[in-house]
Amino acid sequence: MSNKVSHPKDYRYVVFADEAAKFSFLTRSTAQSTETITWEDGKEYPLVKVQISSASHPFFTGEEKIIDTEGRVDRFKARAKKAEALRANLSNKAKKAEKEAAKKAEKADEK
Repeated sequence: MSNKVSHPKDYRYVVFADEAAKFSFLTRSTAQSTETITWEDGKEYPLVKVQISSASHPFFTGEEKIIDTEGRVDRFKARAKKAEALRANLSNKAKKAEKEAAKKAEKADEK
């Protein structure tokens, strides 16, 4: 019985593209892709799109920037604003109900 580690055999050249940073690089990989791109050498290679690369990650760039390609931050802020409005609305309804209950109690005491 052999303890050999099985390594992938389908290494090939692949282009990884960080579209937000307009940065791409060619390297060998087993990453699968249905898209292709013509590289600087005129040859066509599989294309793998990535959201973050060394060109856009704050650790490598030394600056903090938010890459919000799908509107996640905006959706989060909208949900937070909606939740705050709902809390305020419920709080106002509760206060109004308390006042009405107090008025009914006063009327009941007067009778």
